[in-house]
Amino acid sequence: MQNRKSSVDELIALILTGIEDVKGHDINILDLREIENTVCDYFIICNGTSNTHVNAIVGSVQKTVSKAIHDKPWHVEGSDNAEWILMDYVNVVVHVFQKHARTYYDIEGLWGDAKVTSIESSFNQ
Repeated sequence: MQNRKSSVDELIALILTGIEDVKGHDINILDLREIENTVCDYFIICNGTSNTHVNAIVGSVQKTVSKAIHDKPWHVEGSDNAEWILMDYVNVVVHVFQKHARTYYDIEGLWGDAKVTSIESSFNQ
């Protein structure tokens, strides 16, 4: 069990690195483990400023994770319009939004019982 926990922690750290490498905004981690009937353990949510930026964030996450631990998302959805791209790494699901779509869908509000950790960016927005 400890190995699974450390591998999830490593995956989360790599995803955060991928997001920060291309200056993803407003990064939150939602811990869903204490909520019944969830499809995964964590959501990582962030937003970009345009379709191009959202696609760049997704590409950076995929490249960073693949290079370090040779893992790839089980499924990716939303790449066509790049307003909301979902990357499913099974235990961790990454949501990359444009700001207006993030506000509209309000994932953090829908999962209000989750423990939320906001990640401070290492760059000025």
